[in-house]
Amino acid sequence: MGVVSIMESIFDLVKAVITLFIIIDPLGNIPIFISLTKGVAKEDRRKAFRNAISTGFIILLFFALIGERIFVLFGISLHSFMIAGGMLLLIISIRILVRGEWEKSSTAPERIGVVPIGFPLLVGPGAITTTILTLQTSGVIITIIAVLIVFAVVHIILRLIDPIYSFLGSSGSLVISGLMALLTAAIGIQYMLNGILWYLRMS
Repeated sequence: MGVVSIMESIFDLVKAVITLFIIIDPLGNIPIFISLTKGVAKEDRRKAFRNAISTGFIILLFFALIGERIFVLFGISLHSFMIAGGMLLLIISIRILVRGEWEKSSTAPERIGVVPIGFPLLVGPGAITTTILTLQTSGVIITIIAVLIVFAVVHIILRLIDPIYSFLGSSGSLVISGLMALLTAAIGIQYMLNGILWYLRMS
């Protein structure tokens, strides 16, 4: 029985890690990250990514431990959170598509790392919702370990972003970042629609 329980825990952990990694999608967001840090010195870019990883990790850990209680305290539902997060993703995408970047390149790397890279690009409504659902189905320990594993992988990917940028080149990065911004806008709209449709069904 003990072996069965361990195998079930391992299966839950693997499932949680894969699901969360797909939702966060650091590989798919690389062109967006490059666009957001365009014109930023290499060391400042690394600083922005370190801040992004720290921000995303703290947010997910926070919601894994007391997120549901916070929602209850303020009377917020997951669906309201999805609508708000979707709006933020849509705004980010539109600014990237129209201006070619999130803000002027003079923006402090610390700020870029926190918003929008750390939140909501790395950790958005989908990642937070997934973390809370994992907590409900698999428990606190598996949820925390899954978050640790995923962010360890994200850290490795972001450290390799310079070679990836060199491989893509400025033109390739511009094209791919535009496509990813469009997909991010679609994801944001889908979050909003899911939240709105839930409220329509409940009314």
